[in-house]
Parts: sequence; C-alpha cells; structure tokens
Amino acid sequence: MKFQKKIILPAVLITFILSACNTTDQYANVNLSEEETKVKEVITTYKNGIEALSVEGLNELFLKDSEVFESGGDEGSFSHYLDHHLAPELEAFESFDFNDHKIKVKIDMPYAFTTETYTFKIVVKSDEPEGQVIERKGVATSVLKFENDQWKIMKTHSSSRGMSSSH
Repeated sequence: MKFQKKIILPAVLITFILSACNTTDQYANVNLSEEETKVKEVITTYKNGIEALSVEGLNELFLKDSEVFESGGDEGSFSHYLDHHLAPELEAFESFDFNDHKIKVKIDMPYAFTTETYTFKIVVKSDEPEGQVIERKGVATSVLKFENDQWKIMKTHSSSRGMSSSH
C-alpha cells in the first residue's frame, strides 16, 4: 500500500503541473494588443447600446452566469438586470449620453480586467418641454472571460456620484 501512495501522489502532482502548463501554452501566441482592442470593442458596444437606448444584442456581450452590481446593489445576472432594471429604465429616457469615456484594460489570459471612467447625462421623458436632467460622474470595473474565441463580460460593477464631487 505504501508503494502505491508513493507512485500515485507524484503522478497526480505531475499531471496537475502539466495541465497548468498547457493552459499557459494555449495563450503563448496571443497578441495582447489585439486582445485589448477586442475587449474595448465589447465594452464600447455595451456603452453604444445604452446611448442608443437599445438593448438589442446586449445579452450576447455577457456570459449566461454573469453578475451585475450597480451603485451598491446586486442586480443578479445580466439577463435579470436587463429585464428588471435596464430595459425599463431605457424606455423612460429621452436620451443617455456618455462623455469623456476612457477605458483601461489589463489582460491576463483567459481574463481581462477593465476600468472605465466617464461622465453621463440622462434626459428623462417628461410632459415638460425639457425633461428632468441627470448629470453624473461614473466609474465601472468589469471582468471579461475569453471563451469560444470571444470576450464576454463575466462581472461588472458601476457606480456614480454628482458632478460637483471633487474626489
């Protein structure tokens, strides 16, 4: 019995180490600059959908088991967030404009980590000639995962504060 343990444990350890090396080798030829551009395209496509007040195609940017956090709230998966929060809000808006949008990306295959900073202006539909205007500074962080040759958002967290906040 001792002989079997002495052989099995090292064999399992070697298999584990080799599988970890294969995962790294799988991404050895990845062009990080190209992947950074692809990640920015996913984030920008999401932003553009919101600015267009359209949810069309947004679900495809997220993993099915994604997680969305917004201003201190756990919104569930993107699909849940879309149905119960985002889509109804976008219907209530006359416009939603992002400004000074910047995206930083760090790639650590098969994951990408993004930080966005921006300001936004929302005009809410209203019977008044000029609807209610909301202007805020925002930040968002997202984790994307590379699966089936495409980047998808796995987790995202956004928050905002009034424009007069100095920090």
